[in-house]
Amino acid sequence: MIENFRIRVFRTVAHHLNFSRAAEELLLTQPAITQQIKALEDEFGVPLFDRGGGRISLTPGGMALLPLADKMKALSDEAMEAVAGAYGQHAGELSIGASQTIGQYLLPNFVAGFLRTHPKIRVTARSGNSDAMLEALVAREIQLALVEGPEQRKDVHIEPFMEDHMVLVVPTSHEWAEHTVELADIKEQPLLMREFGSGSRRVVEQALAEAGLKGKDLNISMELDSTEGLLSAVEAGLGVTFVSSWAVRNQLTLGTLKLARVRGLKLSRRFSMAYPAGPEPSGSVGAFRSFLLSSCQKLFPRTTGKQQSTDRKP
Repeated sequence: MIENFRIRVFRTVAHHLNFSRAAEELLLTQPAITQQIKALEDEFGVPLFDRGGGRISLTPGGMALLPLADKMKALSDEAMEAVAGAYGQHAGELSIGASQTIGQYLLPNFVAGFLRTHPKIRVTARSGNSDAMLEALVAREIQLALVEGPEQRKDVHIEPFMEDHMVLVVPTSHEWAEHTVELADIKEQPLLMREFGSGSRRVVEQALAEAGLKGKDLNISMELDSTEGLLSAVEAGLGVTFVSSWAVRNQLTLGTLKLARVRGLKLSRRFSMAYPAGPEPSGSVGAFRSFLLSSCQKLFPRTTGKQQSTDRKP
């Protein structure tokens, strides 16, 4: 490994400007992080971080070192990839960001399947809503983003890799359970929604608008920042919600939630991968892209074929 460990610690702290977050990423204790930074500062003979005022910032010495540390990281990855490539393999690090639905219900299986054929690649992952993951990609905090719904951005390339369907979830005792309702009936029910910036919310709002139900007509009673929160709120009888069919499978099996169908409402979408605009990705990013395009349907086979609307069950 070319990258010096102390330089790696410095680079991680410098990008986060937070010792605790750096410790979490590197799987170290905060005292260990502090010790490595102090040893590096002693080596250079100057402070690299200003810890005054309860905030962390880079000193002039730290600002001078950071771009060189980034170059060392890139060179280290290039060396690992070159040596592995000599034996027909891939190596190095891959940082992935995933929307919450993908991150919680699909990404673990994606990563496990990928590592079975690429054991020399170290994968790190984080999750948030789709907008947050795209911003992290543009800021180069991650190398690849897995997001929900159609995204239109000129600074990244968006490539669909998997089909998804949104379904209407209701409490088990709800009058709509396992029934088909009309679109206008949605206006009469408390509707639970994800927060703004969520790909799931955009898909639902767009589908309802195209069917003739505008946002001002909806009785949105609560906004939550996770799909699990939405499902728990439905179980508590606080309203109804639309979620990915992947998210509600366990609750349907256990019988704690039921589905309803909305006549004529199409809620099909695609999960997409996003990477920086430009040449087709290579190295570990290219390997993961190829894996998703060829293998995700084997990892998550659907039993419903060509479902296209909530008129059918997932």
